[in-house]
Amino acid sequence: MNSTSAASGHIDSALAQALLSPRSVALFGASDDPAKTAGRPLKFLRAAGYRGTIYPINPNRDTVQGETAYPSLASLPQVPDHVFVLTPTETVLDVVRESARLGVKVVTILASGFAESGPEGAAREAELHALSRQTGIRVLGPSSLGVIHPRAGVVLTANAAFAEPELPRGRVFVASHSGSMIGSLVSRGKARGVGFAGLVSVGGEADLCIGEICSATLDDPSIDGYLLFLESLRHGDKLRAFAIEAARRGKPVIAYKLGRSPAAAEMAATHTGALAGEDDIADAFLKDLGIARVGVLEALLEAFPLARRIPLAQPGTPSHSEPHSEPRSTPHSPPRPQPRRVGVVTTTGGGAAMVVDQLGIRDVVVEPASPATLDKLAAAGIAVSPGRVLDLTLAGTNYKVMKTALDIMFEAPEFDIVLAVVGSSARFQPQLAVKPIIDSADSAKPLAAMLVPDAPEALAALTAAGVPCFRSPEPCADAIAAVLARRAPGIQPAAQPKRNRPPRALSEAQAYAVLERLGVPYAPAITLPIDGPVPALPFGYPVVVKVCSPEIPHKTEVGGVVLGIQDARQLETALAALQTNVAERAPTVRCDEVLVQPMTKGLTEVLVGYRIDPDAGPIVMLAAGGIWAEVARDRSIRLAPVTVEVARDMVAEVKALKTVSGLRGKARGDLEALARAVCALSQLAVRPELGIAEAEVNPMMVLPEGQGVLAVDALVLTS
Repeated sequence: MNSTSAASGHIDSALAQALLSPRSVALFGASDDPAKTAGRPLKFLRAAGYRGTIYPINPNRDTVQGETAYPSLASLPQVPDHVFVLTPTETVLDVVRESARLGVKVVTILASGFAESGPEGAAREAELHALSRQTGIRVLGPSSLGVIHPRAGVVLTANAAFAEPELPRGRVFVASHSGSMIGSLVSRGKARGVGFAGLVSVGGEADLCIGEICSATLDDPSIDGYLLFLESLRHGDKLRAFAIEAARRGKPVIAYKLGRSPAAAEMAATHTGALAGEDDIADAFLKDLGIARVGVLEALLEAFPLARRIPLAQPGTPSHSEPHSEPRSTPHSPPRPQPRRVGVVTTTGGGAAMVVDQLGIRDVVVEPASPATLDKLAAAGIAVSPGRVLDLTLAGTNYKVMKTALDIMFEAPEFDIVLAVVGSSARFQPQLAVKPIIDSADSAKPLAAMLVPDAPEALAALTAAGVPCFRSPEPCADAIAAVLARRAPGIQPAAQPKRNRPPRALSEAQAYAVLERLGVPYAPAITLPIDGPVPALPFGYPVVVKVCSPEIPHKTEVGGVVLGIQDARQLETALAALQTNVAERAPTVRCDEVLVQPMTKGLTEVLVGYRIDPDAGPIVMLAAGGIWAEVARDRSIRLAPVTVEVARDMVAEVKALKTVSGLRGKARGDLEALARAVCALSQLAVRPELGIAEAEVNPMMVLPEGQGVLAVDALVLTS
């Protein structure tokens, strides 16, 4: 088998063939009753016109649904490419063993009862995984409802939704953790005139995962892009490799991922793990790899045509929304954020207002027309009032008026995307305001449409013309926002060493040594024996003194910090107090030294954190400091490492930092130095030799512009 990775630019074509276009299929446990779950695959394959060989296996019958049945895999006249196991959980491992012995390439498992069902099921899944690793057989599932490849007539599924005739064909490939979702998407797609190049129910990912399956199809010229339904980011490395290669090939990826609601993050030693949250990390992971994450199910189908019209910006491309700025990217930097200015033209003010509202809460700018654009419209005889949208009113339900308005908007430099919102005429007189949109389908500037009434014929016509079109404001805004939020994949992290033990904390002094190697600035500091004499300090008073021990990562919990020390006598008193506090509150902990620093006051303070997520890999986070870090969850997250340019974007996303951005004449903080510090800490992702699993500067003081930033506390965990 040609088993090379998508990350290296090579595709596992043998896997794609056996999984999606098998020349022969064995249905292990096929039922004679086509209405039963185990009887559906044979019925569906025949109805779809599958041209390969089908081997029903049922030891209790000579025929199944009128076809010759076989008692076992070993009794087949040839080794099938693909075996679909339809029998109960307790039979699965034996079938997989027999399939591997015979040389079967792929086995799909319908049964559940594995890792999701408790310790016994987890042990069963571990054995299944080991079988795959040891023998080379590839396993889809468990809990997989199968695969569908319309062009090859492969409807190898037990999903009842595929009883529907005339499976729509298209150029988008679907991979879903949920088996029921592939049927749901097909029915929704059929109603919208959207077809599919293939669909896979991935299930429990004991072996084959979404990333690897999609990677195996990247060379298929009949696939233009991908829709993913994700329940988790398991096998994040495979998903990362696929997404990077899909972005390189210009094949859009749209994802709907469960888990947006707050979930209890496993508390790490630092705040970073708890503050980031599992879903926040997933969100950054998807966006940073160029995947458009939608939050409305209907948008999963509708976002794809829009993503094709708005390709990912390439590194070094300046934003259209900063026409006078010089690009600050290096050749290896991700681009500035995608242009986000949407121009809205409408025949119904109320309908447009709904979309504008939904776009606004997703931070997408609806740009008003410039005076120059209004002048051009007036010169063309189109009267519109200045405002957030170009409201043509009922006069817009006219082919010439709408087409002229669109043409002028395509030329207007203030709009990156044009959205046409059409009212009641879309249902009964689409030739008036919908036809000009269809005739503008090939415009150089991205164009989308939303129809306020239920107008299935007009939607179908727009879909057939390749115009992204929507039937309600929420998916319309969600799709636009998701596509614009994608970021082209940047520098990727180095391979991280596997952890053989729990992370171990360094002392604060040791943590500063790591920061120094990275180039992260920190406040001057010296260490002193906790029970020694007080020497002359290399810096002036007032100072802070803190216990310094890798066994006390959270010093305030043991009374291990004394602030505002004004002279040597107060420092001596503070040392005695720290000895007493540690003895009382952490009697089993050894603490031989303290760390002394000058008191530092900045304009504001922030938290900068780095950690290696088990699924997403290295991440970096910038958050508001102090109480706001936990109360407001005001933070920005990216996959690490980041460039200084990306770190600038992170700084801009933390709302609390607007107070030191020179707003209304207030003092401006050194936000450029902060961006450099975030970039520097994120380089841990490409410095695996340092063996750092987690690092956090909390707080980092932001000094006035030109004076830099200083870490005044740091916690580092080694792997």
